Amino acid sequence: MRKNLRVLTLILALIFGVSTMAFAGPIPEITILTTTEAYDPIRYEAAFLIKEAWEKLGLRVNVQPLEFSTLIQRFYNEQNFDIAIVGWSGRVERLDPQHFLGTLHSEQTDVGGNNPGGYFNPTFDDLFEKQAVEFDVNKRRELVLEAQAIAMVEQPLSILFYRDEVVAYNNTTFKGFVPMAGEAIYNEWLPFTVEPVGTSRTLTIGTSQEPDNINPLDSTTVWGWKFMRLYYDKLVRLSPDIEPVPWAARSIDPIDDLTIEVVLRSGMTFHDGKPVTVEDIKFTYEYFMEKDFAYFRPFYRPLDRVDIIDSNTLHFILKEPVANFITVTMSQIPILPKHLWENIHDPSQLSPDEVPTIGSGPMKFDRYDRGEYKRLVKFEDHFRAREIDIDAIDYIIYADTEGVFTGMITQQVDMTAWRMEPAQIGLAEQETHLSVVSVPDFGYYHMTYNLRTPPFDDIKFRQAIAHAIPKRTFVDVLLDGRGEPGTSVIAPVNTFWHNYEVRIYEYNLDLAMGLLRQAGYQLDSSGRLNFPE
Repeated sequence: MRKNLRVLTLILALIFGVSTMAFAGPIPEITILTTTEAYDPIRYEAAFLIKEAWEKLGLRVNVQPLEFSTLIQRFYNEQNFDIAIVGWSGRVERLDPQHFLGTLHSEQTDVGGNNPGGYFNPTFDDLFEKQAVEFDVNKRRELVLEAQAIAMVEQPLSILFYRDEVVAYNNTTFKGFVPMAGEAIYNEWLPFTVEPVGTSRTLTIGTSQEPDNINPLDSTTVWGWKFMRLYYDKLVRLSPDIEPVPWAARSIDPIDDLTIEVVLRSGMTFHDGKPVTVEDIKFTYEYFMEKDFAYFRPFYRPLDRVDIIDSNTLHFILKEPVANFITVTMSQIPILPKHLWENIHDPSQLSPDEVPTIGSGPMKFDRYDRGEYKRLVKFEDHFRAREIDIDAIDYIIYADTEGVFTGMITQQVDMTAWRMEPAQIGLAEQETHLSVVSVPDFGYYHMTYNLRTPPFDDIKFRQAIAHAIPKRTFVDVLLDGRGEPGTSVIAPVNTFWHNYEVRIYEYNLDLAMGLLRQAGYQLDSSGRLNFPE
């Protein structure tokens, strides 16, 4: 009956010129998750600019600002979103392309992984896996460039912008700050470089960000790790010049393509007085592997096992040769005390009070009052304690960036943990007690689509709306020119690894609408965009 009716309709259309256009139904309202205006006004405003542009295409868009930890929970741990505007910070170990490319690997699509949007492309995965084991840097570069090109064509996410890291410190209280690419002055060398100018030996940091948690087997944000990495040691630290420095390891030597020998530094202790042993190192790496903490999976993925050779020596046995295991993996995994963690069977279920906060790092955990205050104190028994000229680091947690800036102006804090807003920078430069530091960032802000649901599962739809994202406005207006429009997951400032020939999606609403129509999307009589029939 339905078939006959359809045939009759087509005949009538041919005879009388009656339109037979049918729609599969309107695209449901799209919700863009972003931060609150107080937490990050740039991301907040960017979401509304996108909404304004997309509604001109016939889409219905709702912007839902969320408190930061709630946004992260929805995005990573629930994967409950249409679109989320989030970001990756440019920590120094991420200058190697392994991390940012890994955020699009299909192995990271499970809950808690770094690919919440669910992007899967076997060719991309193959390129990612090949570049990780390629020791010839030029051959590896070609693989990295090709992977970026694929991602830009398929648009599983849109890189919105790269934002300069502009921070300030009080030059009347402390000096010696050493900026690092992507991190400015709040980096893991801070305790060793900063020097008191006055009488205070407590460095006070103002921040409007706080950790999602301080569980090393559950934290997935930079604000968790920028705090924890000061009280955990690692086998390797990356210098301000981005060179690997043996840290808890006295020496690291590749024995062959699959074996790396690590000799542990002697005399190290945890903050509870227990010695750091080779058993702790073996336990730490294999514990991360056993619990399969997805956030760190790209780092321990190449590792097969850790063998203890003697009381000071371990062999890391790899599944396959990996070009960056020492610089990336060994600089990331925090050393855990076996005696505190070995009986914790499900670390992801620990309450905040149950999380062990004992490391062996240069600073010791002292206190964390959520939403208000954090404190670290100097660990006098650390092997480099003599290089530390401060007694403690206090963190004052403000409700918003304006509160942090006021704290800087009134000298309640000595430095900012994160970048200032564009309108604050010029004001800070007028204050004689403040020194402003600016470094380019190789991290980025991105808008990730949930590819498991229509219309975001349609590559043609994603390519079309990529032309309806006003990236130049983000930079020129919201950032006051302090940044660059987004292109690839490897930022242009990372010159060797960035692909300068990736497909660029210029802002053009007419082009966006034309591409949508070519893909079968049509406007109905009310101006609402409908799915292809």
